Amino acid sequence: MTSPSGPAAGPAERQEPPPYAGAVARGVWDAGADLVGYVPSASVAPVIGALVAADGGADGASARVFPLSREEEAMGVLGALPLTGRFGAVVMQDNGFGNALTALTTFNAAYHLPLLVVANTRGGLGEYNSMIHTLCQHVPGLLERTGTRVFELDRRSSPDDWRAVVGEAGAHARMTFRPVVVLTHFWSTDGKGA
Repeated sequence: MTSPSGPAAGPAERQEPPPYAGAVARGVWDAGADLVGYVPSASVAPVIGALVAADGGADGASARVFPLSREEEAMGVLGALPLTGRFGAVVMQDNGFGNALTALTTFNAAYHLPLLVVANTRGGLGEYNSMIHTLCQHVPGLLERTGTRVFELDRRSSPDDWRAVVGEAGAHARMTFRPVVVLTHFWSTDGKGA
């Protein structure tokens, strides 16, 4: 299977995604994801748009990219793909781990099912929602305590590095037969997405 390297050529009105969002999307395809599920959020919308465009879709869905209603549903639906010889990825916000931890630990990790999870972090620099800090500042530690491998990306790395790390995290998930999480710090200090 060939991996799309970016948005498909199309109408002139199709815009390039922001550099970091486009890099994450290309990294997911580089990782060999057969299907990508996401929990809708304005924070990850640029990544979703880039994934959908690269797969020839529109309006938030394509043949291989689709929305799911909750994070634990995403862990189950995409996490079960290895049982059919395929590989899945999930795109979500990190505050969704409050919903997803039970499924991630008792299904994906317990049954050695590789899964790539890319989660936008909340609660960092530029976060406008003061309530979100309560959970999100602890997400890396919570995931590590469950034995989930976590890689973090922020603006100290280039978009090319983000793409490489996301792709390599997918390969690591497949090699170790475990879920792997990439936490992406998109927020700029002015509260706008990168």
